[in-house]
Amino acid sequence: MSLSGRLQLALIAGIVAVAGVLTHSQTPVTDPAASNLPNPNPTVIQNWGPLPDGRTWGSSAGVDIGPDGNVWAYDRCGSVDLAVATCDGSNVPPILKFDRTTGKVLASFGAGKFVLPHGIHVDREGNVWVTDSRANKAGTKGHQVIQFSPRGEVLLTLGTAGEAGNPPERFTEPNDVITAPNGDIFVAEGHGGKNPDGETVARISKFSRDGKFIQSWGKLGTGPGEFDRPHALAFDSRGRLFVADRQNHRIQIFNQDGKYLDSFVEFSRVSGLFITPDDRLYAIDSESNPERHPNWKTGIRIGSVNEDRVTAFIPPHHSDAGPHGAAGEGVAVDPEGNVYAAEGPTSRKFAGGGLTKYGKR
Repeated sequence: MSLSGRLQLALIAGIVAVAGVLTHSQTPVTDPAASNLPNPNPTVIQNWGPLPDGRTWGSSAGVDIGPDGNVWAYDRCGSVDLAVATCDGSNVPPILKFDRTTGKVLASFGAGKFVLPHGIHVDREGNVWVTDSRANKAGTKGHQVIQFSPRGEVLLTLGTAGEAGNPPERFTEPNDVITAPNGDIFVAEGHGGKNPDGETVARISKFSRDGKFIQSWGKLGTGPGEFDRPHALAFDSRGRLFVADRQNHRIQIFNQDGKYLDSFVEFSRVSGLFITPDDRLYAIDSESNPERHPNWKTGIRIGSVNEDRVTAFIPPHHSDAGPHGAAGEGVAVDPEGNVYAAEGPTSRKFAGGGLTKYGKR
């Protein structure tokens, strides 16, 4: 074959390879939840986990499981509508620990620390990490990540209170936080807002366990390694970082240095992620509708971290939102396989519950 022929073949192969990456990460597929998938958690308990002192739950988007198997979540201090949901000026503690069996509150703290709690993560030592994704008008709170001890003492704060911007000193709308097995800290930033330079932020930032900045990656876009509202984070047993790239209707997977590895598109418009120790992947979709993601259902899609395939589905629970029901934004799974959903602005508005528990048969 001539040199020109070989060059043409190489060019064609390159185009096919690139097209394969784009097709895998961006081309819509038929909703696997439309088929008759099994539901491993058919028992629905709305309004699970009553708050102390007769408080009424506000919206939430975060729930996690501690090393003792109990449930941690936050309440946005009784506020429901995301446009106004705020803990600023409230004296109630938004961070709560629940007994996974009884739903009884075991601990609560964080009063006066937050404007809009958004992401929650409990590390291997039981420390509780929470992101505050919005600043108050006074510019004294918000755009931060706060680490608490299991008793509520502040151990570490990242970001400058009330100021949006770029790492290492500032964040812009931090959505979620997670720690790697070695203690490194990963923060997902950007809920559609702009930093002071006028840039719409969509990135992941990495810090050492003691809070020293290491790197950031990602920008607004649809290509591999680009994001549109990176909403939640999770690690699998191999240490790969899974990112819920919500507005792009996909999960992106990276190594801990920010190298793009893969994308999953069968898990829909993902608001929250949870990966069990045996690498079972739970992805909750709170937003799909005819306008945002036509022909896809809200609910919890379940599969393996090893392939882009949904094998089980927990449908949305009944609500006054309409015939399609509602699903939360955050998701977590306890050691017995019970699933917990943190009801976000849409589902909380109609369904009336901060946490929904999906029990096994």
